[in-house]
Amino acid sequence: MSRHDAATLTTPDGRYLIVRGRLWRLSNPALSEPRLQALVNQLMDARRLVKAAKAADDAAALAHARAQVQAAKVGLGERGPVWWRDGAPDYNRHLVANTPYADWFETLVREGTAGQT
Repeated sequence: MSRHDAATLTTPDGRYLIVRGRLWRLSNPALSEPRLQALVNQLMDARRLVKAAKAADDAAALAHARAQVQAAKVGLGERGPVWWRDGAPDYNRHLVANTPYADWFETLVREGTAGQT
């Protein structure tokens, strides 16, 4: 079982989460639980800083907070270099229909088993 909710639709290879027909790279499954939790905590803290900087209309703080979000996402493996080693390309943020997952996803849609996540 993955670290993600069972109702969440992920690709068969466990690399992507599908949200409204778009692929989003999942965290590196090789991360230890303590490291994963530390990075998630950093990400949540950085997102709160983004919100605060926007509310304060502080461009410098916003840029810094967004850089912290990016660093946490890279650490998690959701951005930056891919965490898999088989040479497969990265389809992060691509529409499922424009990737090799298109036929698999279309089958789920036809069968009614693809939730609208």
